[in-house]
Amino acid sequence: QVQLVESGGGLVQAGGSLRLSCAASGRTFSSRAMGWFRQAPGKEREFVAAITENGRDTYYTDSVKGRFTISRGKAKNTVYLQMNSLKPEDTAIYYCACPPPYVSSHAMLLNQNSYNFWGQGTQVTVSS
Repeated sequence: QVQLVESGGGLVQAGGSLRLSCAASGRTFSSRAMGWFRQAPGKEREFVAAITENGRDTYYTDSVKGRFTISRGKAKNTVYLQMNSLKPEDTAIYYCACPPPYVSSHAMLLNQNSYNFWGQGTQVTVSS
């Protein structure tokens, strides 16, 4: 059974940092890109960041560029999202997701419909 399990969410003051982790199990994900999405209350789920299977290319939504960093663990079945200089507008449920092996282009990784495995989400709350 395929599982993506996020951890690391919590409550933090504006300007603080959190590091989210996503552990994949049940299948080899080292040959797949991985991404992070978020959904704020009353809003649609949106793309946050993605990383290609080899870790060479990373993509970010404009609002988090320079503040968030996506990376892969050495085992490749783990992906991290380091979030610095957090703002109240970063408050959301953050989801880890993984697409099929052939999905690697920038355009496809930005699109949540490209992903077929999702975690249960972890809450991030940033207080002002």
